Amino acid sequence: MVATEERAHGRAVTEVFELLGKRWQLRIIWELRTGAATFRELQQRCDGVSPSVLAARLQELRDAAIIEHDDGYRLTAAGDDLLTVYQPISDWTRKWRSPEP
Repeated sequence: MVATEERAHGRAVTEVFELLGKRWQLRIIWELRTGAATFRELQQRCDGVSPSVLAARLQELRDAAIIEHDDGYRLTAAGDDLLTVYQPISDWTRKWRSPEP
């Protein structure tokens, strides 16, 4: 029974990595960390993302219950929890990576 549960958990973790590994997903979540944003605002913040790709990524994040949409896109409680993973990476980046010119 434990092995079956571990395999199921492993598949779930892999699915999360696959979702977040898609281009723009992490950036969208990061840009929503301070609050809701409209589609246009997100497109401006995520310089270079096409409207069709942004729409697809937003739908994937909605399907995964990481964001929600009403008068703007915002993180759900699950999305807020996911941000706790970002902080150590942000700290590491500040220490070891210089900002782009």
